[in-house]
Amino acid sequence: MSLILAIESSCDEMAVAILKDKRELLCNVVASQIDTHRMFGGVVPEIASRMHVECVSTVLKTALNEAQINMQDIDAIAVTKGPGLVGSLHVGMQAAKTLALAYHKPLIGVHHIAGHIYANELVEDIQYPCLCLVVSGGHSELVYMKHEFSFEVIGQTLDDAIGEAYDKVGRVLHLPYPGGPVIDRMAKEGKHTYALPLPMNDESYNFSFSGLKSAVINLCHNASQRGEEIIPQDLACSFQEVAVDVLVSKTIKAAQDYHVKQIIVAGGVSANQGLRQALTKRSEIPVLFPPMRYCTDNAAMIASAARVMFEHQKFSSLDLMVKPSYDLEEESLGES
Repeated sequence: MSLILAIESSCDEMAVAILKDKRELLCNVVASQIDTHRMFGGVVPEIASRMHVECVSTVLKTALNEAQINMQDIDAIAVTKGPGLVGSLHVGMQAAKTLALAYHKPLIGVHHIAGHIYANELVEDIQYPCLCLVVSGGHSELVYMKHEFSFEVIGQTLDDAIGEAYDKVGRVLHLPYPGGPVIDRMAKEGKHTYALPLPMNDESYNFSFSGLKSAVINLCHNASQRGEEIIPQDLACSFQEVAVDVLVSKTIKAAQDYHVKQIIVAGGVSANQGLRQALTKRSEIPVLFPPMRYCTDNAAMIASAARVMFEHQKFSSLDLMVKPSYDLEEESLGES
């Protein structure tokens, strides 16, 4: 049995969750800053870290009250160590270290992407070997997992992440931040009428979305110069279908090449309905998506990854440092 308290603060959410064993989530408290950052059209790092400082104690207290436990009951303290915004990560790290030191609990530093991946295991066992499509505002990767907590990055974006491309296209269309969910909704109302290039349409497992983003920007600019009207719903549909097509095609190709039992999807863009429908429809290999509540940043996913690390006794020292970029492959555990 394990009782893990996890803290996630890698970007603009301060979150604390307490997980008992594999799936009994006693609480999952998230303090979002999205309304504040929406005024600036994106996350402002300094504001994010300052707001984390202001709310971390309240979020922690709320979590303990919801779970109806005290710190003495906790078996380990987990925290996101990176990747993410350095200032935001520091707030969560210092809180976790303080708790670990004050209550004599082991500290578990968790890779943010490992957390997103293991959000899936909060609802269903992952079948190994599997292939994980990681899609978020900062990441677009294909990760082969031969066994539990084994990470081999076989493909990644060479420029923009898919979530970043969505948000930039959202700005071109003058949509509120974040643009991704809005484009997803608009795409259902439009038709694929605009010709956009299929980005990095090759035999590799890598992605590139900067060209697609630039094509949308140029299309809108040229239409404006000619006095032509852009139909936002149609452009949203055209962009999404092209972006999703390349994600799905490369994921299925890699899954077949690596002979996996399951495809899992992780990260904020895993909430995208267009991606969910296309991958489920086109893949002959079973596909596992996290529930919507676990797609965006949250501490439950960090607790889920930490639960595996706790079982393997993979603890961190109190001199653990945050980093804006940690190598996911170095987090791999030996085959059990």
